[in-house]
Amino acid sequence: MSKLKTSLFALALAGLAAAVSDRDALAQSKPTIGIAMPTKSSARWIDDGNNMVKVLKERGYGTDLQYAEDDIPNQLSQVENMVTKGAKVLVIAAIDGTTLSDVLKQAKAQGITVIAYDRLIRGTPNVDYYATFDNFQVGVLQAQSIENALGLKDGKGPFNIELFGGSPDDNNAYFFYDGAMSVLKPYIDSGKLVVGSGQTGMNKVATLRWDGATAQARMDNLLSAFYDKKRVDAVLSPYDGLS
Repeated sequence: MSKLKTSLFALALAGLAAAVSDRDALAQSKPTIGIAMPTKSSARWIDDGNNMVKVLKERGYGTDLQYAEDDIPNQLSQVENMVTKGAKVLVIAAIDGTTLSDVLKQAKAQGITVIAYDRLIRGTPNVDYYATFDNFQVGVLQAQSIENALGLKDGKGPFNIELFGGSPDDNNAYFFYDGAMSVLKPYIDSGKLVVGSGQTGMNKVATLRWDGATAQARMDNLLSAFYDKKRVDAVLSPYDGLS
């Protein structure tokens, strides 16, 4: 795992330890922990899920790891099943953090501890912990890679750039974008970076479900519509799967 992912994973495990320690003192066997991951389409989520299972099993906990393949009703059903089967802790990397309110209310009524993992679960008070990156800073670092590659600090330019954002139902996507734009917007305002399509703002550049095929289709359209006789020098892409 990368340094950022390792830190996030360690933070989540710290939350897990706090969540289950009291129950351990009251029970002879350690409880089951439900882990709801969004998709297997990204190696990142596969690694996070497998690493959690490995560490938790080494510490004697049962685990129930499920992947929803970016299907919101599927993830909701998986979490409901975890609650029904008696999980004592839920670790949820939500596909859409606004859709889980009812099931988390049920979980809280049963004394289940809920950890939002990486993606914020919104619209409910029934989340006990939130483990994530400094997502704004992630966006800053992404944009600085463009800044450095193009030599913008040295006054080079103008260059053509297109902007891509993450999924509009993922709270992190807005922090990534805002962090990146804190670096890129001054160059756009000064004319050193030119958005050939004119498309800026998450309402125009978001990529639903972080889907690579959706990003590909948009990029194809941008190239055909705006870059017949000029080139794209840089693309802001907040996720490997879009790149």
